[in-house]
Amino acid sequence: MANAEKTSYPKEKIRILFLENISDQAVKNFQQQGYTQVEKISKALTEEELIREIKDVHILGIRSKTQITAKVLEAAKKLQAIGCFCIGVNQVNLKAATKNGVTVFNAPYSNTRSVAELVIGLSIMLIRRIPDKNKAAHEGVWMKDAKGSFELRGKTLGIIGYGNIGSQVSVLAESLGMKVMFYDVETKLPLGNATDGKTLKEVLSKSDVITLHVPETSQTKNILNRNTIKQIKKGAIVINYARGEVVDLDELRKALVEGRIGGAAIDVFPVEPEKNGDRFQSPLQDLPNVILTPHIGGSTEEAQANIGEDVSIKLFNYLEKGITFGSHTVPALALPPQEGSHRILHIHNNVPGVLSAINTELSKYHINIVGQYLKTNDEIGYVVLDVDKRLSSKAITLLKEITHTIKVRLLY
Repeated sequence: MANAEKTSYPKEKIRILFLENISDQAVKNFQQQGYTQVEKISKALTEEELIREIKDVHILGIRSKTQITAKVLEAAKKLQAIGCFCIGVNQVNLKAATKNGVTVFNAPYSNTRSVAELVIGLSIMLIRRIPDKNKAAHEGVWMKDAKGSFELRGKTLGIIGYGNIGSQVSVLAESLGMKVMFYDVETKLPLGNATDGKTLKEVLSKSDVITLHVPETSQTKNILNRNTIKQIKKGAIVINYARGEVVDLDELRKALVEGRIGGAAIDVFPVEPEKNGDRFQSPLQDLPNVILTPHIGGSTEEAQANIGEDVSIKLFNYLEKGITFGSHTVPALALPPQEGSHRILHIHNNVPGVLSAINTELSKYHINIVGQYLKTNDEIGYVVLDVDKRLSSKAITLLKEITHTIKVRLLY
């Protein structure tokens, strides 16, 4: 955690807004570090509500429901960083955030174990046809029958997307005696005895259980569609705890009704309710051996606490040290602290000559640069400068006047 004495800007003036019932761990972390203006709201806000709320906010914390649009970012004149307390960042307009010099962090690994465990649990429940037997028991029907129920041991698990979660599922599945195949558009090193399927069709046609762990992109939209669902091994189980747009639910329903697919577990949907208690509809409702859950793949106490800790640390490192490792917008860099200096952060459009202009202006006034580091991406450049303490206020004024400057901040 950051040193409470290591900032120039009064912490009590930094406004932090957390939406969507973010873990109390994150709130405690900021309060323990001396940030007193921490507000927590249990729901997501609409674009209009956000535009009204965000004008004086320095740090915004969200989960997956809140949409950070270009209009919201244009209204956020004081916003320094957005913490996405979840795996993805597709709810943020990253191009607009980059343009406005707003760092965007997330927690890509913190709920990996929670999702992986649940996928294995669902595989067992579905291959044993527990949903059918559970429903019958609740209706007063005794359904003691082994027909259509199998062990996972010896079965083949097909993993579509062999990233952080997919590879963790792979390890857990092998420990239960499953064979593992995976398909990924990038070359990945197999863990354990997993094998790399050369094509999507190969994995779909050979797997008894298929689980998807891909991001939502134009390439993955409806990756399971009319044609690819026909390639799935008859009676196989389909699990989607990735993104709502990667499975065509109408086509999946047809395959379930016709008996070509033996069961399904779906946690994410193309359209999801805004808040708890809202009406939810899906083509897969009222089908046998289907488990529907409300986007809770990573929703465990442990995962939420880990996410709160992970994103909080990234935000602290940026607020108090200028470190941007893990950012999706501002280039990632870190400069060790320099004794006897003030640290200034400068974000600018990535055009030739800006660093030269910075050095030229500072040298005119004999402002000594103790340490300096520049990193760029396609859109912007990020400079961390450690300058002589006696002249730091003059340096701030000069840096703000440099052409193509987006943001300047005195860190300490």
